[in-house]
Amino acid sequence: MAVKTLNRFGKITITDSAIAMTAHFAAQECYGVVDLVSRRLTDSLMQLFKGTPTTKGVVVETVNNKIYLELYVVLSDGVNVDAICDSVRSTVKYIVETFTGMRVSEIVVNVVGVKL
Repeated sequence: MAVKTLNRFGKITITDSAIAMTAHFAAQECYGVVDLVSRRLTDSLMQLFKGTPTTKGVVVETVNNKIYLELYVVLSDGVNVDAICDSVRSTVKYIVETFTGMRVSEIVVNVVGVKL
């Protein structure tokens, strides 16, 4: 699916992969986030052969022009997990909403692991 909007510039369509790429880069810039990882091994293998590692760890679902994001992150050791998750949520929401011009309805941050 894709997000569609209409403004003074015309009809704009933003694909889910573009939203996932934006969310990936936004989450990776947050303090305490080491990496984003795929949720399953098969996803990692598929991305390896596809050549799109910049969307790993991000699942985008668009329903009725509403954006739902699910992130799978690895955090660094010794950080406050709740604070980092809140920071990732707010940063990704702000950047994706600025990029798309649409509202992000929900962001779920899944902590997959902690790297020493």
